[in-house]
Amino acid sequence: MKLLFIFCLLHAFVTLSYSWNSMEQFQVEEEKDPNFWREKATQERLRIMNQKPNFNKAKNVIMFLGDGMTTTTVTAGRILKGQLQDRNGEATVLSVDHMPYSGFSKTYCTDAQVADSACTATAYLSGVKTNAGMMGVDSRQPRAKCNGSSNYETESFLIQGNKGGRAAGIVTTTEVTHATPGTAYAHTSERGWYSDADLTDEANKNGCKDIASQFIDSSHHFDVVLGGGRRNFLPKTVTDPVAKKPCKRQDDRDLVKEWKQLRDAENKTSNYVSNPQQLADVDSATTDSLLGLFNYKHLEYDYNRKTNPDIDEPSLADMTRKAIEILSKNTSGYTLLVEGGRIDHAHHAGQAGLALYEMVAFDEAIQTALNMTSADDTLIVVTADHGHTMAMGGYSVRGNPILGLAPDQKNPSLALDGKPYTTLLYANGPGYKLDNTNISGCNHVREDLTHQHTKDKPQYRQQAAVPLPSESHGGEDVGVYARGPYSHLLTGVFEQSYIAHVIMYAACIGNDSGCMEGANTSVNTPTSGPSTVNVLGHQISHAGVSHLLGFFIAMTTLLLVSLVVIVTYMYVRMRQSGVHIMGKP
Repeated sequence: MKLLFIFCLLHAFVTLSYSWNSMEQFQVEEEKDPNFWREKATQERLRIMNQKPNFNKAKNVIMFLGDGMTTTTVTAGRILKGQLQDRNGEATVLSVDHMPYSGFSKTYCTDAQVADSACTATAYLSGVKTNAGMMGVDSRQPRAKCNGSSNYETESFLIQGNKGGRAAGIVTTTEVTHATPGTAYAHTSERGWYSDADLTDEANKNGCKDIASQFIDSSHHFDVVLGGGRRNFLPKTVTDPVAKKPCKRQDDRDLVKEWKQLRDAENKTSNYVSNPQQLADVDSATTDSLLGLFNYKHLEYDYNRKTNPDIDEPSLADMTRKAIEILSKNTSGYTLLVEGGRIDHAHHAGQAGLALYEMVAFDEAIQTALNMTSADDTLIVVTADHGHTMAMGGYSVRGNPILGLAPDQKNPSLALDGKPYTTLLYANGPGYKLDNTNISGCNHVREDLTHQHTKDKPQYRQQAAVPLPSESHGGEDVGVYARGPYSHLLTGVFEQSYIAHVIMYAACIGNDSGCMEGANTSVNTPTSGPSTVNVLGHQISHAGVSHLLGFFIAMTTLLLVSLVVIVTYMYVRMRQSGVHIMGKP
């Protein structure tokens, strides 16, 4: 056994050394010139030096939430984006790479070291951390208990902004009742109460409403809502025309019909759509309210949407574009939540390729918003809610397919068990596979990937170290990227709940309004910031303090000059009169 172990170790070392020696073929020619890196560094330095804080009021706010979008997902997604375009993947630029300010948020929740999407959504949407599994209620409420939950409700910046006159919208690739979009409007101690069919006896007894019903109750706050989840809005007697499955509601309510009736009662021009052609046909100029439910459950993975002609759904970028067109008509501005929700689902399935394709689609939606808005008046924040266990390693060479074998698809290294492995792996999940031809008791015999073309199979399930039916979340900090008014406040490391406070501060929303402290409320005139100073019990702006200070300095200078003139005059007179200083001649 010792000889076998030594042989495997030497084999792995020789294979890795060979791969390292083959790196030359992947190198970019211009990168061999040291001046290339010096010039690149100069450009980066000048870009950063030229960044100026924007103290304008944020008329509009767009939050992009990549569910489970770890920094590893961002890096690997960047590489895939470039490789799909036959470009230098590692040096490709994502839309977030253009954003001038970035930081990290701490994702733990009040009772969870590794969080879920419900408690994190409550943090970044309302500014209050809570218990795992709860949406829009604070941590004083126990999870999955209805009684008393109405006493501990929190409110998202989208609804607060709407109450102040802004338009509001939600766009997601998940069900609109799912944790991220649902927290924008719902208050529930159990994230799984999607429809009335999911409520417990205790919840029914104490009068708690399901999340879909709460959406209808709050729908007057939202001008655009696009996503999936028809099953939670229609009665069980209705068979979904696409999924060919019965819907879920036990109370026989048709919430789509109710939504339409409410908009009619408000004298609003409204549209309900369920496919991309209907979405494209919506006249943004004449539409006041838009509801789109494009799937029985979640929208399909973007890779499948693009490669399967039977899938008839809009892209995240298409939904984002339509939402901005409609919301932009409000002269007071708007808030918009856009979720790339299926990044998370692909990670849970251990399918890194599908997650990265979702990342690329998410990037396209962000770029759409960047192109349609101005940094002068629109704050755009891109972040994630939590991490995942996907890792990127194996000393892979430049240009190697990100979904391929490590470190070189053409010359893969072999691990100590004599088998190759991929660049992307998971710490846990369904990718823990046994070689069914050679199982001895409980020993783990790793799957042989020699003839698995992982680089060409986005649906391939990467190997995992620990067997779980679903890959778990990760507890690491997640990136925050920002552009626009007060985006410079989102730098460094901070609590996830801080994000909501910055948004409300920059946009003058609710109790965190920067306008209450003297912030500039015009759009195009930079100021020194929304701060005042207490002077003798009076709040005086920095400009006022500067004027007072200047007056004080001027008067002090005048007094000193006058004193010098008087003393000099007296000295001269005394000498002329024969009086000697200190009594000496």
